[in-house]
Amino acid sequence: MANRQAKNQRNGHPKRRYLARRLEILRAAGREFRVRGFAETGMRDIAAAAALSPANLYNYFRGKHEILFFCQDNSLDRMIAALDNARRMRTSAATKVRMVIVSHLRCVLDEVEGSAAHLLTAALPPRQQRYVVAKRDKYEEGVRNLIAAGMRSGEFAPCDSALAGRAILGGLNWSVQWFNPEGPLTAAEIAERFADYLIRGLLARPDTLRRPSVAREPRSRGPRACSTGREKTRSG
Repeated sequence: MANRQAKNQRNGHPKRRYLARRLEILRAAGREFRVRGFAETGMRDIAAAAALSPANLYNYFRGKHEILFFCQDNSLDRMIAALDNARRMRTSAATKVRMVIVSHLRCVLDEVEGSAAHLLTAALPPRQQRYVVAKRDKYEEGVRNLIAAGMRSGEFAPCDSALAGRAILGGLNWSVQWFNPEGPLTAAEIAERFADYLIRGLLARPDTLRRPSVAREPRSRGPRACSTGREKTRSG
């Protein structure tokens, strides 16, 4: 038994290292996609950003479309996990929607690959694009169902839940276009304020809005979101 456990640990270490390296490449590629644009970014650019030789890069990904697909899939997995966690909570509809909004915005602003994931879907090959769009639709349906549940309970005012869901998700995804990581607000603070604005528009009684206090996070020296190559407005 001890020998088997030792063997499994030895076999698991290279796999974890391989997956960690793929994530490093993913983040490097996300930065390049955001700065250069997907079409203008080559595998050599990604390899240089990830401190790899082009030949070594192909040991992890067969091409930049596969990198982008992994970027999309990984980000959606995190968002769906946050949605599922919110749905399981025994709390108000507003709190559940807030959790989803905050998690979503943190994903697209704090994670470089998340910022690329929601603006480059059309660059994927048709088969991968259909897979990602179906997964994104599943996520959107979950957000819509949370809003509909809030309407049924009387917590949210009557509205078109599909339209409200798309308005919320569209606003969250577009934030990568104007977010400035050097601006006066952190991604966490922007996420909380976004949640306030968006949820207030859903509430039957907006004066009942309550939210937990959020401590200001220390600013990281690492990137939160990458420049699109043009000047961004300061957040806040």
